[in-house]
Amino acid sequence: MSDNKDGPSEADKNIEMWKIKKLVKKLESARGNGTSMISLIIPPKSQISQVAKMLAEEQGTASNIKSRVNRLSVLSAITSTINRLKLHTKVPKNGLVVFCGEIITSEGKERKLNIDFEPFKPINTSLYLCDNKFHTEALSELLESDQKFGFIIMDGNGALFGTLSGNTREVVHKFSVDLPKKHGRGGQSALRFARLREEKRHNYVRKVAELAVQNFITNDKVNVAGLILAGSADFKNDLNQSDMFDNRLQAKVIKVVDVSYGGENGFNQAIDLSSETLSNVKFIQEKKLINRYFEEISQDSGRICYGIEDTLKALEGSAAETLIVYEDLDITRWTLKDSAGREVILHTNKIQEQDRSKFMDPESGQEMEVVDQMPFLEWLAEHHREQGATLEFVSDRSSEGNQFVKGFGGIGAILRYKLNFEHLHEGEAQRQQPPPDIESSKLSTANRSDDLKASRDDAPRPSQRSFEDAVLSRPAETATIATSTPKPAIGGHAPAASKVQAKALPARLKSRLDLQASEQAGKAPAKQDMELRHGMSLSTILEEDSLMN
Repeated sequence: MSDNKDGPSEADKNIEMWKIKKLVKKLESARGNGTSMISLIIPPKSQISQVAKMLAEEQGTASNIKSRVNRLSVLSAITSTINRLKLHTKVPKNGLVVFCGEIITSEGKERKLNIDFEPFKPINTSLYLCDNKFHTEALSELLESDQKFGFIIMDGNGALFGTLSGNTREVVHKFSVDLPKKHGRGGQSALRFARLREEKRHNYVRKVAELAVQNFITNDKVNVAGLILAGSADFKNDLNQSDMFDNRLQAKVIKVVDVSYGGENGFNQAIDLSSETLSNVKFIQEKKLINRYFEEISQDSGRICYGIEDTLKALEGSAAETLIVYEDLDITRWTLKDSAGREVILHTNKIQEQDRSKFMDPESGQEMEVVDQMPFLEWLAEHHREQGATLEFVSDRSSEGNQFVKGFGGIGAILRYKLNFEHLHEGEAQRQQPPPDIESSKLSTANRSDDLKASRDDAPRPSQRSFEDAVLSRPAETATIATSTPKPAIGGHAPAASKVQAKALPARLKSRLDLQASEQAGKAPAKQDMELRHGMSLSTILEEDSLMN
């Protein structure tokens, strides 16, 4: 619960109410042996010392119980309650609630249960009971009467401002007014009298509007869940339609009722006439919220998500503006650790928990270690503020709520901006891939290096390959001409180059040229030529190159 000076917000109150509901449901189902379960409620402004003294006296009385088992259980529960009270120096401002005793688990075993907490609003009930069950009626009443409603009662004699919270009503402010009655006297001044009358009525409505802001708006926020306008004349309608009435309050008006009286009698009558509407306010707010969610879907704005995975992605990215969750969503959040020490988060319902394959480590094949286990809604209630989101709980009592629970899994969010969830899931899948093993990576790299080296050794050298390709790419006729005797130059003398050309070609190169001619004629296989292309030195290549040219 928020501790700021402005008090808890409406969303914080809803979360606290949900926690109390879950606790009440858990306590109501608990049972014990004999009268060993103690329910203690201490109202505000009580003294811890007085309650401790009363428990000490009860401890002395309980020692006379004949049944040994029951006596020991009751004494143990009273001792635990006294120890719990020692943790508090004074009663908190909203009172103190303590439940202590031994409960019987579903396996038939006894387990101690000690709970003490301060309720989210003042509790005016004083209770001490020893029984075989916990008494939570006072907490249930606290939940039913949480919201506060404002009333404005207007008539020709004055106005009253009041609030109603549960069964407690309070008059905040009231004042009287003397308005001129409507009459036909005045002669020539009748219009002036009518104008003065209308002016005073206008001033009266303006004063009521100004006082409504002072009484029902605190720190620029409306401090009531709803507003009821009541009166015996048209003043209530004039106020509701007036431009002087604050728009924030006008949006909170849930009903306008006609009453026969003014003042406090009119206040009581207005409460009776609007009781059905007040009981359905939470119901109406819930329907408005889910209808807003459905409108985003119909507009295809992309500003909604549903399901646990997408909702958590939106929450992690601070994109979730309002989280909408079914109040009885039965999901467990598991924090697991795999064989590599990595943290794994898993969300399951009761049926999925029975499938133990979800808890297996895919690498080791063993079940992962459970680090933490808690209800998903409790985790969400504790962590949603970290990402700036508002948490709203809904029920399945309305048609909209039932559709949300059955069609969307009971969890979703209205987003601040559009998100691409497919891209987010792809990125998450890539991050969750196990890192490559260093040793296997080194081995793979070494194997690739050996393969590359072997391929380089088998390949002919670039100079050798370029020379042989150049020679072998020449036509057979050109090679034959190169081996023939050159024509004498003018004057009967052969040029110097003719001596080089007259030299005999190396036997290996000549064999290759002959083999190429045979290959082109289809008489020799190509692989015989490959045998002649190895073992050549650079000097041999250059010499054969000069001879061929």
